[in-house]
Order: sequence, then C-alpha cells, then structure tokens
Amino acid sequence: MNPSASPKPKAKPPPPPPPPLPTAPAPTHADLFARHSNSEGHVPKKTTSMGFERWWLPPPPEVKKPRSLYNAASLAYLGDCIYELYARRHFFFPPLSINDYNKRVMDVVKCESQDLLLNKLLGEDFLTQEERDILRWGRNIVSSKTRTRKRAGIAVYNRASSLETLIGYLYLTNFKRLEQLMFQLGFTSGASSHHIADELVSSFKKKNSTSVQSQQQAAQ
Repeated sequence: MNPSASPKPKAKPPPPPPPPLPTAPAPTHADLFARHSNSEGHVPKKTTSMGFERWWLPPPPEVKKPRSLYNAASLAYLGDCIYELYARRHFFFPPLSINDYNKRVMDVVKCESQDLLLNKLLGEDFLTQEERDILRWGRNIVSSKTRTRKRAGIAVYNRASSLETLIGYLYLTNFKRLEQLMFQLGFTSGASSHHIADELVSSFKKKNSTSVQSQQQAAQ
C-alpha cells in the first residue's frame, strides 16, 4: 500500500425509496352491487320490500336495447330461469320437504299456469303499451319443446313464452318494474303462501268445467 496515495472517498449510500403512494382499497362485492344498482332503471341497494333487500338477483349486463341484440327466444330463455327463481323463493318459507317444494313450484312454472297468470295481468290493466308489444313479440317463438307444446297446445305455450320474454326483458331494462310485475302475479318474499297455486287450480277447474259444458252443448 502506497502511504502517499490519498484514500478513496467512501461511496454514499443510496437514497431511501420514496414512501408508497396511498392506494384505494379494493372494492367489495357490496360496492360493486351498489354501483350497478344505482344505474338508471334499477332499484338502489338500500331499498327494501317487505323487510328484505330488493336487489337479490344477480345484476344483469347493461343492455339498453335488448331487442336490437337478442331475439325473443333468448329473452324467454332468460325469463324462464328468473320466473322459476321467484317461484322457488316464494315457497321457500316456511321450511318444507324437497318433494313439497318441487310440487308447489312445478304447479306454477308449467306453461298452463303461466298462461293463466298472463290472462290475470291482461285483465287487470296493469301492463304498459310497451310491455304489451313485448308480449306480442314473444308469442312468435319457435321452440323445440314439442312434447310441452302438444300437452298444453300451441296457443297456450306461445302465450306462456311471451310472459317469459317480458320477464327477461324487464330483468335487463327495469328491475323495479320486474319486481312490481312479479308481485302483481302474487310472488312475495319472506312469507310463503301457496295462494298462487290455489288460485291456479281453481282457474283450471273453472276452465275445464266451462270446456266440458261447451262440449256437452255442442253434442246436443
């Protein structure tokens, strides 16, 4: 080592890293639902019906004009699922056996029942002109369910499909109106009652009785 050589300066330590920038917390599922439900045509998350959160279905995709993207069969396909979910919720309380659940639900999801419920709506002057147009659009669905069409008849099946089309349409465009429609049909939450099934059974008996009388009069 050369004693006359000057010592090398010590390397300066690197500067400390800057403090991390504050980041927003990741949104929760509740936040996402709240944001979506505040969009036009949807019920706010805090709104309740009969003591329960109204927004209980999965949020739909934001489609402003469903008829420009989907045919009636597609909306009926969606509406069929939503209708059955309302029916299952309606009969879920008080607790029943699975067989009882299935029996009550099946009584109201078959197309004959949907046809009777649609007639109930049409007779109450509840539907808007736009909703009636959707019903007419949904009556012309071509389906591969030949067994169901044979059992219920083409006219009954088509009217039931039109109700499912309307339900699918309202689910995509106006959830508040969908809730009003299903409540008008008799579907409720929080308290099960099978008055829907009872009313439909009564209507079936009355309809069958009228049909038998007409056949007897025609035979005479």
